[in-house]
Amino acid sequence: MLPRWDLSAAFAAPPSPDLDQGFDRVVRSIEELAALFDAENIAARAAAAAAAASTRLDSATVRAFERATEQYNAVLEAYHTLGAYLRGIVAMDSRDAGAQAKLSELQKHAVRLSQLGTRFVAFVGSLPLDDLIAQSPLAREHAFLLRRAQEEARHLMSPGEEALAAELRITGGSAWARLHGNLTSQMLVPFAQGGGETCEVPMSVLRGLAFDPDRAVRRRAYEAEIAVWKQSALPLAAAMNSIKGEANTLAAKRGWESPLAVALWDNHIDYATLEALLQAAQDSFPDFRRYLRAKAQALGVERLTWYDLFAPLGSDGSSGGSGRAWSWSEAEAFVTDNFGAYSPALRDFARRAFGERWIDAAPRPGKRDGAFCMGLLPGESRIGMNYKPAFGGVNTLAHELGHAYHNLQLAHRTPLQRASPMTLAETASIFCETIVRQAALREADRNEEMAILEASLESATQVVVDITSRFRFEQRVFAARRERELSVDEFCAFMEEAQRETYGDGLDTSALHPYMWAVKGHYYSPGLSFYNFPYMFGLLFGLGLYARYQEEPDTFRNRYDDLLSETGRADAAELASRFGFDIRSPDFWRRSLDILRAEIDRFETLVKERYVAGTAAI
Repeated sequence: MLPRWDLSAAFAAPPSPDLDQGFDRVVRSIEELAALFDAENIAARAAAAAAAASTRLDSATVRAFERATEQYNAVLEAYHTLGAYLRGIVAMDSRDAGAQAKLSELQKHAVRLSQLGTRFVAFVGSLPLDDLIAQSPLAREHAFLLRRAQEEARHLMSPGEEALAAELRITGGSAWARLHGNLTSQMLVPFAQGGGETCEVPMSVLRGLAFDPDRAVRRRAYEAEIAVWKQSALPLAAAMNSIKGEANTLAAKRGWESPLAVALWDNHIDYATLEALLQAAQDSFPDFRRYLRAKAQALGVERLTWYDLFAPLGSDGSSGGSGRAWSWSEAEAFVTDNFGAYSPALRDFARRAFGERWIDAAPRPGKRDGAFCMGLLPGESRIGMNYKPAFGGVNTLAHELGHAYHNLQLAHRTPLQRASPMTLAETASIFCETIVRQAALREADRNEEMAILEASLESATQVVVDITSRFRFEQRVFAARRERELSVDEFCAFMEEAQRETYGDGLDTSALHPYMWAVKGHYYSPGLSFYNFPYMFGLLFGLGLYARYQEEPDTFRNRYDDLLSETGRADAAELASRFGFDIRSPDFWRRSLDILRAEIDRFETLVKERYVAGTAAI
């Protein structure tokens, strides 16, 4: 019996007057906020007025800031709870037409709230912040956010240009992104079955065959996929050219050096941090290639190809490493006990999450695939997942509970203070899953140990090696796109070059994936360039914290919750420095990667015992 979550802490289940009244309250609160902004002139101040107030703010302006900030926070809180509630219903049953309609209606009001947010940024950007912070305790509490808003305001075009850019995006970058999404989601691919017959399968089904235990099936699926991407590449190249061209143009018009500079700003890091991260990743490639070569030995092939990257070990009964089955009750007890080995507070939190029905783990028709954690109320989250009775399900449960624990530590902050960048949003989730994985490895027999290590290293290879290839590809595309549009062959050449540089001799270079640029939807997001590197940052930052915990457990526990509560109030380098970390040095990231190197060493040993030395059983 897998659990289903309870959302009634926010609203009664629809249809209900409670939800309708709550919806109306949120809409009214947005209208009231707009009226307050108009009455208090919350917008960019004229240059003359700003100059006159450059040394000293009048008390009326300080009061206007405080009223606007307090009411803005209150509206954001109410809007977030309503939005999370509706998204939660839809995620559990996409066929719920009533909830879908309500969520669609809410999105219309979200546009209005977003416009008010831009006005707030422009207003803050035109104020003398040092004086505002000196006069207002509320401003001091939001100082980090206000200084970021002031910098962001410097990169705004004129109000008319910003409005025009927003309108044109609907028929520009967003339209090209919809083309990619619609085209790729509706692809039907001819696929030759084992008996020789051919049938059409959706692209998502075909790509899922990368996990099939039969290598012949994986190869046929790979070849069919490459053929279809080749046929569809021309319109996708047009979409990529248009989206990257738009991003280049807007970054330049807003005074950013490049779209990468925008991505770094959004993620609260600088170039030095990114360079240190990428350097440490590159230094680790020989280690990941050792893992890939060991996996090739386990699969009985000379060298892995692209279609072997996700091949399962042990599913055919011959490779060992399929692992044990984990019931839900076993997963719940294991996570709770090992959270408790870290701290009583983390254990009590897990008990609360299980006891108060924060988790929906039962697969059913209409339910969204994958796993996620969303804040519902301050300090109270909900976790959606489709639990699978293997260690991967246990690991996912620990990961999502880590997000929920992070939300708990942010509960006393205002909505504006809680906004954590992607780079820091994975901190607690990676830390919590590492606690559980390390505990499972200590207790596992060798079959289970191999299964856990293979799952961990397969994922880490994607996050460290493949994400570096994606970053290098996107970097080259942006640079070349400043000069002209690129052809399909050029996109493919850039992708294969990046894959050869990163995977090296760990893969057979005659069977790479030159059309991966067509596969990954994140390249087609008009407002979110360089989507991938924050995930590498998050994995390695979380592992770095775990390494420090192992070195100084008591000191670490006393400071960890404070760090989580500050992820929206300081940049990444400042937060890391409080633990004595220098994330602008490759050495920090190398220490994080040492945890993965140790896993690679152990995986190699297990493979040699079974496949090289001919051990009969593990």
